[in-house]
Amino acid sequence: MLEELFAPYKDFSLLFLRLAVGGIFIAQGVIKFIGGVDGVASFFAQHGIPLPGVMAPVVVAVEFFGGLAIVLGTSTRLAALLLSVVTIVSMATVTFAMGFASGYDLNIALLGGLLCLLIAGPGRPAIGGDL
Repeated sequence: MLEELFAPYKDFSLLFLRLAVGGIFIAQGVIKFIGGVDGVASFFAQHGIPLPGVMAPVVVAVEFFGGLAIVLGTSTRLAALLLSVVTIVSMATVTFAMGFASGYDLNIALLGGLLCLLIAGPGRPAIGGDL
């Protein structure tokens, strides 16, 4: 019964996932940019991330532009791969120490969504191809 009800809208499931996951990463990139990339670099240095002055702008750019690519459905798999790396490094260096409920629970949820998009691609509607 539910399959028949929702079958006509199946193509939109990945769109909803893209909007949620991509929107979160866009917001994170904007927050880091507005707060100052130097502050992000300082935070990275405190947590032992190598080359914090280089990595901070890279992470800000990957979060913002990767999130935007996911929302638009262009280069979705590449963006999901890059954002997965950022998320895993974030978990390994910062959020595991904070514990599950106040740390890496959101990372796990985002990583699950990113892996779905990496495997399935953007779905429809999307601007770009399956890259």
